[in-house]
Amino acid sequence: MSPLPYAVSRFQTIRRRTREVKIGPVGVGGANPVRVQSMTTSDTQDVEATVRQAIALAEVGCEIVRVTAPNVQAARCLGPIREKFAAAGFGAVPLVADIHFLPSAAMEAVEHVEKVRINPGNYADKKKFAVKEYSDNEYDAELERIHAAVSPLILRCKELGRALRIGTNHGSLSDRIMNRYGDTPLGMVESALEFLRICRGHGFHDIVLSMKASNPKVMIQAYRLLVARMDQEGMDYPLHLGVTEAGDGEDGRIKSAIGIGSLLLDGLGDTIRVSLTEDSVYEIPVARALARKAMSLWAPVPGEGLRNPNGAEGVDPYAYVKREIAPLELSPECRLGPELPPRVVTRVGSAGELAEAARRLASARLADTPVEGLLVPVGSAADLAALRGAELPVGAVPFLELASGLAPADLAGLSAAGRLVIVRAFSASVADAEALAGFAKLLRARGHVLALATTAEALAATSPLAATLRQLGDKGLLVTLDDAGADPAARHPLGRYRALAEALRTLGSRAPLWVRNTAATQIAAGPDFLSRLLDASVLSGALLCDGLGDLVSVETEADPVRALKLSYNILQGAGTRSVKTEFVACPSCGRTLFDLQTTTQRIRARTGHLKGVKIAIMGCIVNGPGEMADADFGYVGGAPGKINLYVGKTCVQYNIPQAEADDRLVALIREHGKWVEAPAA
Repeated sequence: MSPLPYAVSRFQTIRRRTREVKIGPVGVGGANPVRVQSMTTSDTQDVEATVRQAIALAEVGCEIVRVTAPNVQAARCLGPIREKFAAAGFGAVPLVADIHFLPSAAMEAVEHVEKVRINPGNYADKKKFAVKEYSDNEYDAELERIHAAVSPLILRCKELGRALRIGTNHGSLSDRIMNRYGDTPLGMVESALEFLRICRGHGFHDIVLSMKASNPKVMIQAYRLLVARMDQEGMDYPLHLGVTEAGDGEDGRIKSAIGIGSLLLDGLGDTIRVSLTEDSVYEIPVARALARKAMSLWAPVPGEGLRNPNGAEGVDPYAYVKREIAPLELSPECRLGPELPPRVVTRVGSAGELAEAARRLASARLADTPVEGLLVPVGSAADLAALRGAELPVGAVPFLELASGLAPADLAGLSAAGRLVIVRAFSASVADAEALAGFAKLLRARGHVLALATTAEALAATSPLAATLRQLGDKGLLVTLDDAGADPAARHPLGRYRALAEALRTLGSRAPLWVRNTAATQIAAGPDFLSRLLDASVLSGALLCDGLGDLVSVETEADPVRALKLSYNILQGAGTRSVKTEFVACPSCGRTLFDLQTTTQRIRARTGHLKGVKIAIMGCIVNGPGEMADADFGYVGGAPGKINLYVGKTCVQYNIPQAEADDRLVALIREHGKWVEAPAA
C-alpha cells in the first residue's frame, strides 16, 4: 500500500493550502508569505532587557517575537513588555508567550499577548520516564483529564481573539504518549492531535502547529505525518517549522536548513524559527534566506507532467530507509554500498590548479575528513595530457569530468595507478545513447567507472538512452543529475534529483546516486557563503534524510578545503555520517540557567574530537532529558550555577557547581570508555 500523501508534489514546490491564522495584525498561512520569528533570551522579569531584545529582533526583520513565561510572575511581566514594545513603535509586531508546565502561567499570559504556545507533552502531563500499560478506559480517562486542564485556556483564547500554538517537542513527549506510541514521529503527531481535537470541539480554530526535534530526520518525518493525518481529518491549520537545539555556527545553520528547507521545498510551512545557540538576532538572516528561497519556487498551480507523490522514488516519507544500490568499489578505502556511509567528492577549478589544490587539501584535511574523490574538469585532450603523472592526495579517487566533445578514443592514452571515474553528460539522443555504450565498454575493459550525468526526462522509458542503460546494467556505473540546461525560472533541484531517482527505480537500476551541489542547483542564489551553505544543505540534506545519495559534492566553493569541510558537515547534520562529536545545544531563553554560548564553545573545545559521541547541552530541564534520549551524555542546568550530568536519559550526577562541571563531564566520558585523546595540533 502506498504511503499517505503529505504534499501535492515532491517534484515542485506547490504550497499547501491552509487557513489564515491572525496573530494580532500578522497573518500566518493562507496567502501570506512565510513569516520569520525568533525568541528573546533575557529573564522575562527583567522588563527593560526583554523589551530591548524584542526591539533588536524587530529591527532586523523578525515578524513575530516569542518570550518565555516559566511562571505566573514572568507571565505578568508580559503586560508591561507589550506596552513598552508598542510604545517604541512596534505595536504591529505580535508577542508570543512560551509556556511549559504551568496552566496558571498560560492563563495569565493570554491576557497580555497575541499568541500563546503550549507543549502538549508537559502542559497537563508529567515526564518521569515511567513505564505503564494503559487500558483503553484508562487512556480515555487521561484524555478527559487533559480536556479539563486545557479547555480554560482555549476558551479564553477564543474570547480574546488570541492564537494558540500547539508545539510538540520530540524531547518532551509525555510518559502516556511514550508508553502507547513510543519515542516516534507518530507519538509526536498523536500528542498534538489530542489537543487539536479539544480545540475543534470548542469551535476554536486560530491554531498553529509545530513538530520540533533536534534530529532533522525525525523532525521531517513528524511534520509530514502530521500533515497527512490532518488531511485525513479535514484540518488545514498552518505550520510553524523549526529544528530545536540545532546548535551554533555552521553546524546549527546546516541542521536548520536540512529540516526547515526540505519541508519548505515540499510546500509545507507558514512560519519558521531558526534556533541557534547564538544571540537571537543572528537567527533572522538565516530564516529570511530560507523563506526567500522557498517562496521563489512556489508554483501557483500543478505543472505539466506532475507526478503522484505517493511512494515516488521508492521512498517511505515517514521512515528512513537507505536506497538499495549495487556495491561499487572506487578504491579499497572508498567503497559504496547499501550499508556504507555516503562519500565526499571535492572539485578543483581546473586541471592546471590540481597540484596546488591537492597540496592544500593534503595539508588541511583532518583524519576523519579524508579526500575521497577529487573532481577535475577536462575540456580538451591537452587537459588529459596535463593530468598524466599528477600527484593526488593519498587515497583520492580521480573524477575526470569530460566536455561533451570528448570521445572514448580521447581516453586511449590515459593511464592511472588506480581506478578513474569518468564523468560525462548524456542526453536522450540516439548519438548519446551510442556514445554511452562506447564509453562503458572502454572503461569497463580498463576497470574504470563511468559517472553518467543525465536527467529523468532523458531516461524516459522509451528513450534510446534508457534502452542502452538497461542493456549495460549497473556494473561500474554512477548516476548524477545533469542540471546544466535547466531553465532557471523553473529550476527545482530537489525535485529534479527525486525525479531522477524515480526514473532509475522505474528502469530497475541500482546504480549509486551522486548528489552534486553546483551553481545550477542554487535557489535564489546570493553572493554570500550563507546562501551557498543553505542551498547545499537543503538539497543534499533533504535527499540524504530520505535515503537518497551515495556521494556528495559541494562545487559552489572556490576553496576546495572549505568545500571539503562543508560536505562532511552536511553529512553529519543529516545524520548519515559521523566525523566529529555531535552536539545538541539549545538556544538561550529566559529559562536558561547558565550562559549557553560560552558553555557550548568551552565544551566543544574539549570534546569536539570525539568522533561518534553525541553530547547534549541544555540550559534547563524543559526538553533536556527527552532530547538526550538518543545522546550519549548530557550537560543540563538544574539550578542557578548548578549542573546535572546525564548518561542517555538518566541523571547520574546532580547539582554540580558549574566550575567543576566541565571536568566532571570529561571524567564521565572516560568512565564510559568513550574518551580518546585529541590529536596533536
